[in-house]
This record gives sequence, C-alpha cells and structure tokens, in this order.
Amino acid sequence: MATVERHVSAEPAAVWAVLADGWGYSNWVVGASHVRAVEAAWPAVGTRIHHAQGNWPVTLDDEAVVEQSEPEHRLVLLARGRPLGSARVEVTLHPVDGGTRVVFTETPVSGPGRWLHNPLSEALLVRRNVEALSRLAAIAERRTTPQD
Repeated sequence: MATVERHVSAEPAAVWAVLADGWGYSNWVVGASHVRAVEAAWPAVGTRIHHAQGNWPVTLDDEAVVEQSEPEHRLVLLARGRPLGSARVEVTLHPVDGGTRVVFTETPVSGPGRWLHNPLSEALLVRRNVEALSRLAAIAERRTTPQD
C-alpha cells in the first residue's frame, strides 16, 4: 500500500470539484493519457470513467469505477491499469488551516501489480502518486504562478 499526503491551499469543495470532474481525470492521474467517456452520474458509486493509458500510438483502454463516494470527504476507485492489473485508490480530504490535507492511498489488488508488489514497486507508486497529488493541487488551487 502506497500512501502519500499533501496540503492543498484550497478548500475541500475545490479539491472535490477536481475529483468530481471526470473529464479532467487525465490531467492529474499519472499515466492516463486521455478520457474516452465519463458516465453521467460520476462520481456516484458504480459509475465509471473510461480512459486510455500510455502514449499514442501505443495505448490501452482502461477504466476506473467508483466504489465509495462521500462528497468533499472521500473517493474510492477501483482502477484498472493494464497490463499491471487493478488497484484500489482512496482519496480522502481533511479540512486543515484554510485548505485541505489530501491523503492518497493506492493498493494493488489484482494481476501482476499485486503478485509482484515489493519495496521497489511501492517506491515507484509513491513517486507517481506524489506527482498525481502535485497535479491535483495545481488544478484545485487554480495557480497563476508555478510552485516546486
């Protein structure tokens, strides 16, 4: 299980708005190259985002399905990431100091990602998810100047 967290200088409602915009998924999820379709009730439990992984012309069609959804507090997805299998991704939002502490946990649950899970693969997940949180923060904060 790879867990990362970050303080975002935006209220939970603003962070949730990014999560709830299925068409923006590939803007903050590392590895998702583009969104192919978003079910109308997203992010209600059971709804899906259909996306592609990789870079054109070598892409794989995948999807993420909502397992739990608590607006402005928690989103749990089962994300397919071929060829590595599926992972459960939990994003929790905690109001803190005029902003939000975002906790992002990813757990491989099927396929080679689960079978081959080890400290090295965990370190790679952590690095990828640090980048995902950085992207999520930039979008939620509506930055006008870059940050490190």
